[in-house]
Amino acid sequence: MHVEHIGIAVKNCQDANQLFAKLLGSEPYKAEKVESEAVNTSFFQVGNTKIELLEATAEHSAIAKFIEKRGEGIHHIAFEVKDIYAEMERLKAEGFQLLNEAPKRGADNKLVCFVHPKSANGVLVELCQEIKE
Repeated sequence: MHVEHIGIAVKNCQDANQLFAKLLGSEPYKAEKVESEAVNTSFFQVGNTKIELLEATAEHSAIAKFIEKRGEGIHHIAFEVKDIYAEMERLKAEGFQLLNEAPKRGADNKLVCFVHPKSANGVLVELCQEIKE
């Protein structure tokens, strides 16, 4: 398991892309719309880790609600796992509350599952696994 990416909620991906391009000295390598989560995403590579910018595309999205409550900022930390199904079972057995019962398709060709922040010291944790096609 390693940190795959850090998700940052932003009001506007285009503006945030410009800011992070200046900060990191490189342009985003990918932009993607994730309909199931009602977000636009943008990815920057930083060494072995990525930064994912998340912009809400609908008022009901989790990102819109997050920004309304807390403003822009770090939304989640994602860990890449070898077997997301086994890791979900392991975490449930350890008493963690998962936000979804089965992995779902996320951005950047990943299967994803989230651990509720209430069971992880206030941090939204994402598990992700590369989809092999």
